[in-house]
Amino acid sequence: MAYQNFIGGEWCDSASGETTPSRNPAAPDEVVGEVPRSTAADATAAVDAAAAASGEWAATPGPERGAVLREAGGLLEDRRDDITETLVREEGKTWSEAAGELQRALDIFHYYASKAADVGGEVRASSARERHLYVDREPVGIVSAITPWNYPIAIPAWKLAPALATGNAAVLKPATAGAVTAIELVRCLDDAGFPDGVCNLVTGPGDAVGGVLTTDDRVDAVSFTGSETVGDIVYQAAAPDQKRVQLEMGGKNPTVVMPSADVGEAVDIVGGGAFGTTGQSCTACSRAIVHEDVHGEFLDRIVEYAESLSVGPGIDDPDMGPHVSEAELTGTLDYVDIARNEGATLETGGNRLGDDELADGYFVEPTVFSDVEPDMRIAQEEVFGPILSVVSVESFEDALDVANGVTQGLSASVVTDDLREAHRFVREVEAGVVKTNEKTTGLELHVPFGGMKASSSETYREQGDAGLDFYTISKTVYLNY
Repeated sequence: MAYQNFIGGEWCDSASGETTPSRNPAAPDEVVGEVPRSTAADATAAVDAAAAASGEWAATPGPERGAVLREAGGLLEDRRDDITETLVREEGKTWSEAAGELQRALDIFHYYASKAADVGGEVRASSARERHLYVDREPVGIVSAITPWNYPIAIPAWKLAPALATGNAAVLKPATAGAVTAIELVRCLDDAGFPDGVCNLVTGPGDAVGGVLTTDDRVDAVSFTGSETVGDIVYQAAAPDQKRVQLEMGGKNPTVVMPSADVGEAVDIVGGGAFGTTGQSCTACSRAIVHEDVHGEFLDRIVEYAESLSVGPGIDDPDMGPHVSEAELTGTLDYVDIARNEGATLETGGNRLGDDELADGYFVEPTVFSDVEPDMRIAQEEVFGPILSVVSVESFEDALDVANGVTQGLSASVVTDDLREAHRFVREVEAGVVKTNEKTTGLELHVPFGGMKASSSETYREQGDAGLDFYTISKTVYLNY
């Protein structure tokens, strides 16, 4: 099926007339859809449409905006199975993972539909007798949302929903590998009754489309999720116009396992965080930092865990699906070679799966390395694949040093039954999301999400009430009477 851009309330082809295939990573010969290979002209047209619609939508009462969001959530519910299947076929997630992601998007729309009625401001007591003093919250204007392929419906949802709820007009540029799923999301928004131009979608290369969406002087805010390298480019491009910028980038997320922990529980926590979604999550557990007293038992059991996982096409709902693309698969296999060359011990996995059924897909074995030193590349750089590095430490203090000894700081967890260790970890670890006795992946939608250090711009958080802050600006009013 040939898909189109959505600009000014119309589905339309790119000015280039060219398309890019979005393929099924479990069977790359299967084309899920052809998506537009858009140009700078297409992106400019989308900004034109947003600019034309911005004022009227900003003036629309919050409860009315919320009603349209709620209708979009209802359409997601009605189309649940079809969109879940599209997500599985396009991104490679297992059916269970894809269904969970769609539910997340649905919940986000319902959450911000309710929040739309609360967006306004707050009244403050004045020092003058005949003065009404209050703070109003207004939309920033036009928002660009640039989203990755690994959560092709949840991440667009958690950017678009608060942006639209607060009265902004938006342009979404999804990654090509997840574009069909994002288009189905925007189709729900269109069918829900959003006014023409309020929500627009343009697919295509980052340099052409993303360049306009970060530099056009009519764009007031840019929300980006993706790699640290591209995030830096987005930030620099938006800086000359002093646009409001929100960056959420990668992580090198640790789980610390202490002697007081139940090792079986720790293995389940680490394994779920490391191998779920094929390790293709910015919050995936990449490092297990294990106290030497339980290191041997933990290593044996995490190897057993990895070897027990079923791998196959997501449509069959195995434990783990394929990589999203050949490039991502190659990157993971390259890190296997890097780790071996650095002296780490390959305990299990590390190979592309190539039997008759899986030979054509981008499948890799769940992989565990031991004898990993903290300064090895495998322990420092984001892999974005199902590779777990197990690091042995002598003390809790050593574990904290290793956990913090990377440039990124997105998510971190500790498995311990020692309350003092739990409190110290929460206080001292350098991460925006901190968990005790829980895997590094998985987020609740009504609390802030974001990282520290190179994982984030450290400006604005996403989700919850914090997700509304980025899309609104305050106006303080002194009303004397």
